[in-house]
This record gives sequence, structure tokens and C-alpha cells, in this order.
Amino acid sequence: MPKSISWRKLVQMLRNLGFDGPYSGGRHLYMTKGSHTLAIPNPHRTDISKHLLSEILRQAEISTDEWNAMLKS
Repeated sequence: MPKSISWRKLVQMLRNLGFDGPYSGGRHLYMTKGSHTLAIPNPHRTDISKHLLSEILRQAEISTDEWNAMLKS
């Protein structure tokens, strides 16, 4: 399971994985990659929990191993 992460770092990592944005729309911001749209949480003062991060990665179709490899580089 991935560790908790700041909102800014999440956006940076998703951009490195090919996502564009974040864009505003509705209640949450979203990022896109091709025809895939991924809702991301609004920025807050606290980090994004590991449980929410794992759900975001599942919806983005990013494996935990791929995510952890990106964090190490």
C-alpha cells in the first residue's frame, strides 16, 4: 500500500505519468489522460491518506509497484 502524500506531490506524480490538469469542474478537480478522466481531491492542509491514494491509483489504473518506483526516482 502506498504511503500518504501531499496534494501537490500527487499532482506532480500524475503529471509525470502523463495526466494533464488539474482542471476545475463540479465539486472536485480532475485530471485527464487521453479519454480517461480522474477526479482528484480538493487541496487541503493535510496529506492525502494512503487509503484514498490507493483508491485514486486504482481508478487511474496505476499499479502500486509503478507508483512506488516513480517515488524512488
